[in-house]
Amino acid sequence: MTTVDTRAVPEPDAAVVRRPARVRALWLLAALLVLAAVMVASVAFGSRSVAWSDVWAALGGADGTLEEAAATKRIPRTVLAVLVGAALGLAGAVMQGVTRNPLADPGVLGVNMGASLAVVTAVAFFGLTSATGYIWVALAGAAVSAVFVHTVGSFGRGGATPLKLALAGAATSAAFASLVTAVILPRNDVTGSFKLWQIGGVGGASFDRIGQVLPFLAVGFAVCLLSARGLNSLALGDELAAGLGERVAVVRATAALGSVILCGASTAIAGPIGFVGLVVPHACRLLAGVDHRWLLPFSALLGGSLLTAADVVGRVVARPAEIDVGIVTALLGAPFFIYIVRRQKVRAL
Repeated sequence: MTTVDTRAVPEPDAAVVRRPARVRALWLLAALLVLAAVMVASVAFGSRSVAWSDVWAALGGADGTLEEAAATKRIPRTVLAVLVGAALGLAGAVMQGVTRNPLADPGVLGVNMGASLAVVTAVAFFGLTSATGYIWVALAGAAVSAVFVHTVGSFGRGGATPLKLALAGAATSAAFASLVTAVILPRNDVTGSFKLWQIGGVGGASFDRIGQVLPFLAVGFAVCLLSARGLNSLALGDELAAGLGERVAVVRATAALGSVILCGASTAIAGPIGFVGLVVPHACRLLAGVDHRWLLPFSALLGGSLLTAADVVGRVVARPAEIDVGIVTALLGAPFFIYIVRRQKVRAL
């Protein structure tokens, strides 16, 4: 009689176990409910507490009382937080899928800071004032930064490994941050307007600004979501994906383009907010598994919830002042990043 050493059989990782469609659908519904609750909380809570009756009145367009006016001003801020959080969460999931890198994130890979440097340079030296121009310049900066980091991370033996990409992204992000400071400091005329934007936040949102960036975000969302099936093939490896009929280079370039559009547009309107794209996809894999057809919508929903919740926390803990949402997400994301780096089993996705 033979025996099997069960210790030699690895336990399945919770992140790669296939989830039944019914379970995923229930989690998706729960994510929608969480997002709705966080949006209501964002309108209700801040430096001035607003009653639920005033929230509903503000949603109906009333702004007669101070409470209703406060709630009315918070509505576009809430919408912007949801859009930017969804964009960053989705972009992070796509970047991790494209590079098969668990450390990939718009902030970690220097994409957001590249967009920031491009915008600051255009404003300081070329007199850029158009809101749409901000977005186009940010997209160009994000794209150049992404290509640069991937090129540097590909040098040496083994190609673009997760650790090399993370190191290249961190170094590039630090260098770009220094250049942004070098550009801003001598220019007193732009220092004030970019001081808070550098940190990242959604304060001062308006529906006019949202309307200007919405077409770019819509294109980015569409491109990323349509890349889901191709990302599933890339997860099997380039050779096997090509054997299944996928044009690997086209799939990777298209998905990367969608994530760059989302990163650039988000940075142009809200500044370089970090770590949302890192934390959210890992959390979503625990709920939805690794199928990108489910993972990407989950990442968008939870990304919007996370950034909106972080904005509420920043407004509540420092009343009557507020902590910018970029600081709150950094406090949350930095320990998580260290945890991911220290997990020896996480080499690639």
